[in-house]
Amino acid sequence: MRPIDLAREHGLSAQAIRNYDDAGVLPPTERSDSGYRRYTPLHAQALRAFLAVRRGHGHQRAVEIMRAINDGEPESAYRLIDAAHIALVTERDTRTKVATALSALSTGAPTPIHGPPLTVGELARRLGVHAATLRTWEAEGILHPARDHATGYREYGPDSVRDAEIVKQLRRGGYPLRQVAQFLDALREAGSTDALTAFLDAWQHRLSTRSREFLTGAAQLDNYLTMLEQN
Repeated sequence: MRPIDLAREHGLSAQAIRNYDDAGVLPPTERSDSGYRRYTPLHAQALRAFLAVRRGHGHQRAVEIMRAINDGEPESAYRLIDAAHIALVTERDTRTKVATALSALSTGAPTPIHGPPLTVGELARRLGVHAATLRTWEAEGILHPARDHATGYREYGPDSVRDAEIVKQLRRGGYPLRQVAQFLDALREAGSTDALTAFLDAWQHRLSTRSREFLTGAAQLDNYLTMLEQN
């Protein structure tokens, strides 16, 4: 088969096939006397496996997995795959913890503050973070503490404390500050229940989709490994 023959199945260009070949995604390729690359059903399956694995693992990791297999180092590929599954399990656990924490926060379960608003130091101790972290969250437009009219010091009332609790949980879940700010804005605008449900549902959908992509990639990769063993 020619590069274009492999490319047609996936709507790719012949140059893309040559690039994947040069990157080590495909097994070693023979060339004709005139220098043209010759591909076989084994190469076609390698390409299917790579494209399927890429959906779940991302481009660079998929390249590394295929290159390791084609270099005769399947154990290295398995370690890469295992690491991705471990990371997904960890994210699932984090999502569960965030869901529990945010559900509690949305119903007012956290211990409310009593007396005057908290200072930046008091809120930092409550959350177990540095005061500088709270100032960073404020600079990013995530927290909006009031100011004491006489001293100019920050004052964190119940709403600011609740927002800070949410930010802590989202940051623990690996969300960048930009996304945290967007979520809190949506939470404030749409109301806690609707925004919270949409946020958690979207996260769960993403996790479920990635799990399915892992399965699809694994099936195609297993077919490729079987063909390699029989080749």
